Amino acid sequence: TENVENMLLEHRKRFQASLDRIEHKLSELTSRTANLEGGQASIIQHLSHLSAADAAQQVSIDRMGDRLDRIERRLELTH
Repeated sequence: TENVENMLLEHRKRFQASLDRIEHKLSELTSRTANLEGGQASIIQHLSHLSAADAAQQVSIDRMGDRLDRIERRLELTH
């Protein structure tokens, strides 16, 4: 019975070591996933800023187009 108890204890130790490795790996993967999510949020925020800048430039271009149209009409350059 002592031999069986030693075998069980040894098996339990190996099982616990495997479980510890799995828990460590899970913790590492959870951390990496959180980092990826943070990076993705940062990219989305950056794209949002780029989209807003693009919209502002389009408004500016539209205004310049309107001004150019008025100048052409005043100078009678339109057909």
